[in-house]
Amino acid sequence: MAKTPHKPNKHRNRTPDIPKRSSRNRFNRHRVEPGGYDSVEGVHTPKQYFGIAPDIDLATRVLFQDRMLLVIDKPAGIPCHAGPSGQPNLEAGLDQLRFGSKDRPTLAHRLDQDTSGCLAIARGAKGAKRLGRLFQDGLAQKTYWAVVEGGPAEDAGRIDAPLLKISSKEEGWRMIVDSTGKSAVTEWRVLGRANGRAWIEFKPQTGRTHQIRVHAAHLGCPIVGDIRYGASEESLLCLLARSLILPVYNERPNVVAEAEAAPHMAAALEAFSTVATP
Repeated sequence: MAKTPHKPNKHRNRTPDIPKRSSRNRFNRHRVEPGGYDSVEGVHTPKQYFGIAPDIDLATRVLFQDRMLLVIDKPAGIPCHAGPSGQPNLEAGLDQLRFGSKDRPTLAHRLDQDTSGCLAIARGAKGAKRLGRLFQDGLAQKTYWAVVEGGPAEDAGRIDAPLLKISSKEEGWRMIVDSTGKSAVTEWRVLGRANGRAWIEFKPQTGRTHQIRVHAAHLGCPIVGDIRYGASEESLLCLLARSLILPVYNERPNVVAEAEAAPHMAAALEAFSTVATP
């Protein structure tokens, strides 16, 4: 009598009390659910951590809002991103600006910690992509106001001075004008002069770190309060991101937003009250 051919037992190397993993589980076992943790093989990956939210009602600071983006009036003294100091930052508070959307808003660009004014925030992936392209391609029109020490001899001009980042253990990092740096161009005009100071409008044509602050110093008139770049006295920085013009849509008007000066800068601008605001 012929023997029945032996059939290998496909389960013989499996521990009997461990169920077979389905193909669905095999491909999804590393997925992290929103707000959850991935505990496969003892590896725990927390949800993204943005730091500490500031104790500010950001919803009251909205200057413009539609389905694609928001523009808010960023308060002075709060950084946009979490840093090593662990202090509250703006990004950590963006959940306040969901306004019923499932998507968490994201920063489209950033301002220095001590700069106040117009800050663009994307809503959803489409908004982030659209705004990212505008800022990357230099299509976002940004206008800044600054109160500076002294003042330039001319009433208007253009600064074309490349910027380079340097760092030292003693002083930390800063930006300097250097021919080997990245191209940086700023147009400017004087809006008023009073009491040994000038009120200047700056329009950056590029988007380098600390561009307005370094170019103001390069012009011979550092921004009031900016001891990092040559101001004589330390105080709150008198720099305002006054307006943003964003060509977001092809067949609709540009998005336009304007911010008023923070209280400390508004006080400094009172010296120019005899000069008509443009």
